[in-house]
Amino acid sequence: MALTPHDVSRLADLARIELTDDELAELAPQLDVILNAVAGVADEDIPPTSHAVPITNAFRSDALKPSWPADEMLRSAPAEQDQRFRVPRILDDSDEQ
Repeated sequence: MALTPHDVSRLADLARIELTDDELAELAPQLDVILNAVAGVADEDIPPTSHAVPITNAFRSDALKPSWPADEMLRSAPAEQDQRFRVPRILDDSDEQ
């Protein structure tokens, strides 16, 4: 089944790509060639994968351990308030836009 310009238009919409009618007509047969080439490689003996090589997460156990003392960390802060770093406000509390 060949890709139509309508199929390509739908894919372009999903990808949020704006294409002209001429571009849709030109891309449809090109994408069809690519899809047929990939379909020729796909085989039922090959299981679908999301990665080319197996990956695993490297988990470590959670362990409580001492942290840096807050007083020591705040000592180098340009401004401090209530045992926290004080930073300039970047958001306005008003609902105006």
